[in-house]
Amino acid sequence: MGVPLRQQIAVGTYLMKQKFKGVGKYPLVLMLEPLFRCNLECAGCGKIAYPDDILNKRLSVEECLQAVDECGAPMVSIPGGEPLIHKEMPEIVAGIVKRKKFIYLCTNALLLKKKIKDYTPSPYLTFSVHLDGNQARHDASVCQDGIFDIAVEAIKMALDKGFRVTINCTLFQGETSQEVADFLDYATKLGVEGITMAPGFSYEDAPDQDSFISSQAAKELFRGIFAIGKNKNWKLNHSSLYLDFLAGNQQYDCTPWGNPTRNVFGWQKPCYLLSDEGYVDSFQEMMDSTDWDKYGAGKNPKCEGCMAHCGYEATAVEDTLAHPLKALGAAIRGPRTEGGIVQVPTFKPATPTLNDIPVKVEV
Repeated sequence: MGVPLRQQIAVGTYLMKQKFKGVGKYPLVLMLEPLFRCNLECAGCGKIAYPDDILNKRLSVEECLQAVDECGAPMVSIPGGEPLIHKEMPEIVAGIVKRKKFIYLCTNALLLKKKIKDYTPSPYLTFSVHLDGNQARHDASVCQDGIFDIAVEAIKMALDKGFRVTINCTLFQGETSQEVADFLDYATKLGVEGITMAPGFSYEDAPDQDSFISSQAAKELFRGIFAIGKNKNWKLNHSSLYLDFLAGNQQYDCTPWGNPTRNVFGWQKPCYLLSDEGYVDSFQEMMDSTDWDKYGAGKNPKCEGCMAHCGYEATAVEDTLAHPLKALGAAIRGPRTEGGIVQVPTFKPATPTLNDIPVKVEV
């Protein structure tokens, strides 16, 4: 597991406090999205389809830090858009570091070489660099040649300067287990602290709708990856039970409140991935007013096929707290790669009853 001991202790202490206080729904990672503007146009992204007046909006330093304080989560992920475009990002990061929250600053790394002088290495700051596989696969994913080489050069530079660096890898249709395993070997040799992996979410507004992978195919893909990875020293930045979930061995409900989102529209209901379910003005209003039972596999057609860590990692962490021996066993043996695969519930629209059919009454 590619997470430093300091962070494990801090997050573990936070989790135990929530349990001690009897809190049922609590945030684990704040998804702080201060802008949607990006310097790439990836075909699988649903964030860049907004008009220019929205893409030009920014959260201020004050708004970002207020969201961090309001939410109280021990970790903050700053996606986008491309966060390094934000002129006040260094002040935002400094303010979050001062609060001793662990930041994952997500970036495609195109601006990292130019902007890195504005940041100071800290155990609370990690550059999470987006790489969707090897050179050909990644450049195809971001729809521009040469981006892989720029990102790798930036990773090496950041590591040399003493920064924490992880890789965020999204998997799409057409991947092979061997191809992904080869990439994980390569990423490990780069010396990054950890690697996160998840199947791409099928954004409704993404230009390319044919590249998203079904949950069944994803589980088979991950089983193949983990079978190849037996006894390899991959530093996967996930809990052991989330990896077991990816391999189709755990049946989990989504816990979207574990990764609440604050962006230029407000607090987004219910999660980072669904952008048309409504926004509210405060974290507490989002927690209180969201009908959480409406979301997740089998409950909502928009959630079909989703296995993203922003929805299911918090579930796996909760399961770890409830069943530590099960989690320890999964960590020791690794994800099971043979046997039956857990079937995910599918959404079934309610069947109309006679009471639902309008009756025409003639007077």
